[in-house]
Amino acid sequence: MSAHLSEDYLEEKKRKLPRAVPVRKGDVVKVMRGDDAGKEGKVATVDYRAFRILIEGVTHAKSDGTQVAKPIHPSNVVIKKLDESDPLRLKRFEEAKK
Repeated sequence: MSAHLSEDYLEEKKRKLPRAVPVRKGDVVKVMRGDDAGKEGKVATVDYRAFRILIEGVTHAKSDGTQVAKPIHPSNVVIKKLDESDPLRLKRFEEAKK
């Protein structure tokens, strides 16, 4: 379940990362398509069964008025910043790029 990295983030990392990487909880993403285009937030959960991600701050109202997270397909987002809490993740990307 991968999404493209933003051009700004690739320039910041001197293009040492691949163009698309798997989305993980904690990554900061920006919605590019749909009704919520332009919204940014952290990935709250990744649902592998439904092939959707839930983003903090991207919600819709149920008929009773409560707000619930809106599932977004990962192809409709761009990763603005990777969660760098796992050092092996970045090392794996750099090795794969070589």
